[in-house]
Amino acid sequence: MLVYGANSLDQRVYELLYAGHSPALLTAARAFTFLGEPTILIGAGVLCALWLWWRGRARFALTLALIILIGRALGEAQKYEIARIRPDIEPHLVIVKTASFPSGHATSSMIFYLTLALTLTAGTRWRRPAAAGAILLSFLIGVSRVMLGVHWPSDVIGGWAFGLLWVLLSLRLAERLIGGDSATASNRL
Repeated sequence: MLVYGANSLDQRVYELLYAGHSPALLTAARAFTFLGEPTILIGAGVLCALWLWWRGRARFALTLALIILIGRALGEAQKYEIARIRPDIEPHLVIVKTASFPSGHATSSMIFYLTLALTLTAGTRWRRPAAAGAILLSFLIGVSRVMLGVHWPSDVIGGWAFGLLWVLLSLRLAERLIGGDSATASNRL
């Protein structure tokens, strides 16, 4: 993806998903894109962290804020370092200002929703369904970016992959720093 850029498979999937000719698909794509707006997710993350801090869960609040903010910053750093040009096959159906790879919406949504799902449901029977729901939502948000003509599919896959890796590594690190085993650490968060 990084060396050769968009290839023929990227182009075929892009053209298949492009929603510019279907008002219903365009509306759905814009709705899912809104749920992945990085500024919305950062704001929601800060609000969640403040609420957790207010409820006496300062460690959890700090962990949540750091995972979201540092993950977002690392995703943006990749965009500027790689500087991949956005697709120009079809008109963009939303305004975009940054480079294409990785998708910021795919990255941020995976980080935000999966972190919330895994931390808020730690130690419960709801952890797997919550994680599956978070991944599904991030999937729909990422696909919406291709539907709107602003990303190659490989940009979105790269965003999902980085977001997933970041969440799993940073939560594991947080668990190790806070407590000796995962169950104890999750409860302390």
